[in-house]
Amino acid sequence: MTDAARHTGLIVALDTQSPEQARQWATAVDGAAGMVKLGMEFAYAAGFGPVAAIAAEREVFLDLKLHDIPNTVASAIKALSGLRPRMLTLHASGGQAMMEAARKACDEAFPAGERPVLLAVTVLTSMDEQGLAAIGVPDGTAAQVGRLGRLAVRSGMDGLVCSAHELSLLRDALGGSPVLVTPGIRPAGAQMGDQKRVMTPAQARMAGADWIVVGRPITQAANPAAAAAAIAAELAG
Repeated sequence: MTDAARHTGLIVALDTQSPEQARQWATAVDGAAGMVKLGMEFAYAAGFGPVAAIAAEREVFLDLKLHDIPNTVASAIKALSGLRPRMLTLHASGGQAMMEAARKACDEAFPAGERPVLLAVTVLTSMDEQGLAAIGVPDGTAAQVGRLGRLAVRSGMDGLVCSAHELSLLRDALGGSPVLVTPGIRPAGAQMGDQKRVMTPAQARMAGADWIVVGRPITQAANPAAAAAAIAAELAG
């Protein structure tokens, strides 16, 4: 499939601590979004009961960015298996042993056909060259994303979370098979917030994204359903 013909789905980030608010947003965007994202803020504040309630009704991208020793990450994944998330994240910087343990845990804990798509986070979209240099990565974003992307695929990850600006790089290096999920997407004219490396939905689709993640431009809009529908229409080309 060419990038121009690629189907790119919309994931809406439900970034809130309120189960009631999250379910209202999830209901509002149901017709336009293929998935909703629940992250650390929601899980830590609301607990996993509300996560399970939403996951029972909609496809959930569970964005917990697991990062620990291999045994701990494997145990965490087994503990999360009852939620049946469609996607689950961990940090590629945790290394090959950790990612391999995560994949093995998924294969063991989930029924056949229900294993989540395991996504490795390469470089957070809030990071730039200066931020990477400060943590000891002097050769820049593209080099680090490439390193971690290749390592993740070798370690059994199904895909990657990456900035839209690294999509073409990863498609060239890894081909069309890895699932690429792209946060930091902002419709034209939207505020950037704390994201530093952003693209519009249409630009991300053309660059090779399988899924884009959009939060505040939808959830903080006067009409979240209309905002989600407009982005879905833009993705449809």
